[in-house]
Amino acid sequence: MSTEKTLILVKPDGVRRGLVGEVISRVETKGYSIEALRLLNADRALLEQHYAEHIGKPFYEPLVEFMMSGPIVAMVASGNRVIEGFRSLAGVTDPTVAAPGTIRGDLARDQGTKVVQNIVHGSDSPESAAREIQIFFPK
Repeated sequence: MSTEKTLILVKPDGVRRGLVGEVISRVETKGYSIEALRLLNADRALLEQHYAEHIGKPFYEPLVEFMMSGPIVAMVASGNRVIEGFRSLAGVTDPTVAAPGTIRGDLARDQGTKVVQNIVHGSDSPESAAREIQIFFPK
């Protein structure tokens, strides 16, 4: 059994609504371990690194503005197949159609904003996880 790591972000909407504990609880209840955790106000430079693949896309500026709108919580979770497992736990990106029982399905809704405010982010591959963890938790 190989253990992998993923980056999880509780976005400004989740922090504002007091859902950090709920997200952590769901991650731990699923059986994953939290290895690192920090509360921060992300600046543009950090977000430009994190969202580098989206530079130039129409949603990029509103996304960066949203992510700078308040504190976020960054965490590293580990466990067998944690990347796939957390993405399943989070639910699909659009909270309107996210399945009940998922973080987005239970806790998020369409706010009618320029970018989807959907509580959490999770890495989508081992390569993305390694890159994203280094951005938020440089050694």
